[in-house]
Amino acid sequence: MKSLPVFDLIVILLYLVAMVLVGIYFSRKNKNAEQFTKASGLIPGWAIGMSIYATFLSSNTFLGVPGKAFGGNWNAFVFSISMPLAAWVASKYFVPFYRSTGEISAYTHLEHRFGAWARTYAVVCFLLTQLARMGSIFFGIALSLQALTGYSMQLIMIIMGIVIIIYTVLGGIEAVIWTEVVQAVIKTLGAILILYIIITEMPGGVSKIVEIGKANDKFSLGSFSMNFTESSFWVILLYGFFINLNNFGMDQNYIQRYHTAESSGAAAKSIWLCVWLYVPASLLFFIIGSCLFAYYQQHPEFIEAIRQQVAVERAGIGASKADIATIAAGLQPGDYGDKIMPHFMVTKIPAGLVGLIVSAILSAAMSTISSGMNASATVFSVDIYKRYLKHDLNEKANLRLLHLATVVFGFLGLAAGIAMIGVKSILDVWWELSGIFAAGMLGLFLLGIISKQSKNHEALIATIIGILVIIWMTFSNSIPADYDYLKSPLHKNMIIVIGTLTIFLAGVFFTRIRRRA
Repeated sequence: MKSLPVFDLIVILLYLVAMVLVGIYFSRKNKNAEQFTKASGLIPGWAIGMSIYATFLSSNTFLGVPGKAFGGNWNAFVFSISMPLAAWVASKYFVPFYRSTGEISAYTHLEHRFGAWARTYAVVCFLLTQLARMGSIFFGIALSLQALTGYSMQLIMIIMGIVIIIYTVLGGIEAVIWTEVVQAVIKTLGAILILYIIITEMPGGVSKIVEIGKANDKFSLGSFSMNFTESSFWVILLYGFFINLNNFGMDQNYIQRYHTAESSGAAAKSIWLCVWLYVPASLLFFIIGSCLFAYYQQHPEFIEAIRQQVAVERAGIGASKADIATIAAGLQPGDYGDKIMPHFMVTKIPAGLVGLIVSAILSAAMSTISSGMNASATVFSVDIYKRYLKHDLNEKANLRLLHLATVVFGFLGLAAGIAMIGVKSILDVWWELSGIFAAGMLGLFLLGIISKQSKNHEALIATIIGILVIIWMTFSNSIPADYDYLKSPLHKNMIIVIGTLTIFLAGVFFTRIRRRA
């Protein structure tokens, strides 16, 4: 632990104040719900693309990806490779579909297609996904700032949460989008700066990094064998395609942005801009992780300090030195990968630059959390409150509801982040939770738009079967050893693939049975 220099603290403080001022500036325009949720449909496509890119490039990427590359290899980069195919499907079919409906919520059409239960089920899945996303990002930013300041993770999350809530409530979706445009630039430049510092600090430079990386198989994309029981190339490719299909096609964060564009063409172009920015940016973070691995191979004394820190955290209060030493001896690189980036920042980044890089990490967290809060509030107001409680809200009451819901979901995301303290890998926990919650609603959505003959009861039966399959795969490892034959043999990242296909194919199957009867 060490205290940040005063100059760095001033830089961070100025950034936080600037975010609040942005919210105050845009608050003058937010006089109705349409402006708060759609920005009146006047945002240029390039700004929306930058905004979507900023949402993808969260602190999970900023901290979790280098940690993943440090502890393993570039297998997780296959997720990014899958994005162009998902983007093609979304730009060709999903964007025109949502623009034609005119509905601000991504889930309203499910009620028209299958009934109120389908809409409500998708909304619940989405809100759970958002809480998992916001929680993992709150946790990631607290993990970094704790190493830099020594303050508790809980205190850091609370302060960050309050700032994010203020500017999101005041500014609405327009403030979210335009701040994300700025944040996209800040976080990309921050990553480039970190890479430059690592290379300059590394004895032997780039050639030594490549040598160590090759010797330790750090640049591998995973096994190309058709093995779905481990994190192979094909498992991550399938996971990436389905989760990105869900992002572009079912996630309110992105659907809401399509409605802020001036036209369907501008909305489709925003998706492609996001893809062409994110794929090389994510590669940059994998390179950073490999560079950090090489750097710490040359400085094993730093690794020992990190291992001791993690061991103390896992042992808990009152643990003996012997217990801590035992835990430290059993730790693998993947167990402390998320600690590597913060440790490097503490020990090697010069005073004056730390504030800029911390601001970049903050921007990575704030952009995703703020968009998640706004999208969650929109879905709650449209799909739950106005659907089941009070439909005829006037503009003032509707805007007040959106503000209140934004605050509530902000604090719920904060609570989820506090609950995640102690997890081994930010990226792993986010991927697992998103796969579980997204599988059901993606399968139901695909059934609705592809199988035109499927009706309410067929979709309901298929969804129940899909939920049972998802629950089985999720908790399969908890099955006692005597019943190993009941466990799922597939890797946990296959949950979204199998869950989605189960709902879709079961729905098609029952539809054909009905038509033949």
